[in-house]
Amino acid sequence: MPESVDLSSPSLYINRELSLLEFQRRVLEEALDECNPLLERLKFLAIFGSNMDEFFMVRVSGIRKQAEAHIMEVFRDGLTPPEILAATRKVSLELYGSALHSLNKKLLPKLDKAGIHLMEYRKLTETQLKKVDDYFEEVVYPVLTPLALDPGHPFPHISNLSLNLAIVIRDKKGNERFARLKVPDTLARLVPIKRSSGAARRDGTIPHHHYFVWLEQVIAANLASLFPGLEVVAAYPFRIIRDADVQIQEIEADDLLETMQQSIRKRRFASVVQVEIDESMPDSIRELLIENLEIKPNDVYVLPAPLGLSSLWQVYSHVERHDLKFPVYQPVAPKVFEEAALTGDIFEAIKQGNILLHHPYDSFHPVIDFLRAAARDPNVLAIKQTVYRVGQNAPVVEALLEAIERGKQVAVLVELKARFDEESNIGWARMLEQEGVHVVYGLVGLKVHCKVTMVVRKEGDGIRRYLHLGTGNYNAVTSLVYEDIGLFTCDEAMASDITDLFNHLTGYSTKHDFRKLLVAPFNLRAGLEKLIRREIEHAQAGHKAHLIFKVNAIVDPYFIELLYEASQAGVKVDLLVRSMCCLKPGVKGVSDNVSVVSIVGRYLEHSRLYYFYNGGMEEIYMSSADLMPRNLNHRVEVVFPVEDAEHVCYLREKILAIYLSDNLRARVMQEDGRYLRLQPPSEEEAVDVQEFLMKNSREKDPKKLSLSPIRSLPSIVGS
Repeated sequence: MPESVDLSSPSLYINRELSLLEFQRRVLEEALDECNPLLERLKFLAIFGSNMDEFFMVRVSGIRKQAEAHIMEVFRDGLTPPEILAATRKVSLELYGSALHSLNKKLLPKLDKAGIHLMEYRKLTETQLKKVDDYFEEVVYPVLTPLALDPGHPFPHISNLSLNLAIVIRDKKGNERFARLKVPDTLARLVPIKRSSGAARRDGTIPHHHYFVWLEQVIAANLASLFPGLEVVAAYPFRIIRDADVQIQEIEADDLLETMQQSIRKRRFASVVQVEIDESMPDSIRELLIENLEIKPNDVYVLPAPLGLSSLWQVYSHVERHDLKFPVYQPVAPKVFEEAALTGDIFEAIKQGNILLHHPYDSFHPVIDFLRAAARDPNVLAIKQTVYRVGQNAPVVEALLEAIERGKQVAVLVELKARFDEESNIGWARMLEQEGVHVVYGLVGLKVHCKVTMVVRKEGDGIRRYLHLGTGNYNAVTSLVYEDIGLFTCDEAMASDITDLFNHLTGYSTKHDFRKLLVAPFNLRAGLEKLIRREIEHAQAGHKAHLIFKVNAIVDPYFIELLYEASQAGVKVDLLVRSMCCLKPGVKGVSDNVSVVSIVGRYLEHSRLYYFYNGGMEEIYMSSADLMPRNLNHRVEVVFPVEDAEHVCYLREKILAIYLSDNLRARVMQEDGRYLRLQPPSEEEAVDVQEFLMKNSREKDPKKLSLSPIRSLPSIVGS
């Protein structure tokens, strides 16, 4: 290793906030990509808007607190909190501008031509105006609550993510006053002008034309009815984002459930971190908002309408124009589960050998069937599961409730601190507890992020433990759009490890050594380091050495330095990183052997795979953990080995290798943190890894999979 290279130098690190914004840029690129169907492009704009909201609620709010507290900590990349805020504002404004320009100048005209009309109120026909104004009188008007601002009416509380109208009114004496009106989020933001807009007709046919108008425009046009006897001078839309980075004082908390409920209540009144205003708003109204919301001018983002792009989900979700969406894909159940469904014995199928599921290409139903079978099997004694995000309608929870009704012992750890799912999880925790389930609300100081299920079954004179270990949540809805991998096994050593883990989660066990698993925050960091250093030793001995990590984020400084060391030793390092990557690839003398590729497409890449060549004795581990300090130090995570040779081969050849061969959805990270999208060379076929996996979802034998689209890795990827 060259002594002259300081691997902790700020020049070798990308700021994590700026890296996360680069991911938002890649999402936005999908909205700009004319190869994607029109409604899918609209969906990506909605995802971009939702992601940016979360970025300000969580990331910007945290940096802002540090700046306000005059904490001049210099991050590993060399930036201070004020410098990060300035840099993120500049990039965010650029991204917002690009998104809104694309919507207003490109997407809306194309949608209009295709029969989906997002109308301006001022352009409605007389017939349309009559329908919309009737809707206002009958539905909208009763919900509205105008709030005045004067000595008798203090500035009203404005809720997080709310869209509002800043209204200027004038009395008969010519005095102007200010009022605030919330655009009700209980009503559709995009008002259907026809009953058929966004749905099938009563006869089952799907209309070609769909008409919508923005709710805030409907309200603004009818404000006179809210202020009789006064003149409505103007109305200006604005939207606010509050700090949602809940800080839980767990050390002094006697009841974690009550503490979480208090924290959620406090979130509603947290400080404002961003105000989006319409570009027509005059300086006087802007100054009034700055003063009363206690923000700084740089917290104000002046944008063209519409504010709040996440509302576009409504059009995508409700308009049944399948010709403007990706072709419907139906996940499949592996043959082993089809046979198990016929025989009714899913446990026998698992006993015959470990089973791998790759969602969304493989159906999530086998996971639900596994739990339902456990609930109904008279030989099952107990079920234990961790719950992180299960969603609103959760068949997994229904199966657990059925199990308790049938007399099984059921223990569930419900992680109350799952960000933005806290209220949902509190509801599930209370319901499960009321039905007699042993519920644990998480651990003090740690977030339980691992995804594990154990079924204890009486067989003969003994018991056997069946496991499901996964990289993603037990959520039947997101399993259709999140790419994740799960493993069914009844391996005794892994089962013993999971038993010890549950004893730690539900009791007072201090056992921190495990047989096969790497578990954060106990042995995961040390275990991964040992595996990487083993690869370095192979390279130093002159042998082939190769690491392939597929993760959501690489942020941890220690592991970044370790990967730099591996590159310097001659280890080939291929990193598939969906979102944040603070490592710089291609730096001469430091990361010459490192490539970073991000895949953004129809599905959200979510699985974590860690591949080690290991002198030809290849090893692959799957996990719920990314290489981030929070995963390694402050969460309970599980990394588990893939031990079946055919599974190792499948994951290496038909997942990792194809991801690295992608030349359509892949973006390759440059040394300066920018990403360049690959284009297939003219002599090669285009490779879209997600399309490939959809076409080959029924085939798990690597020898039988079609290899025709696969070529050697593009040179830019580092092959």
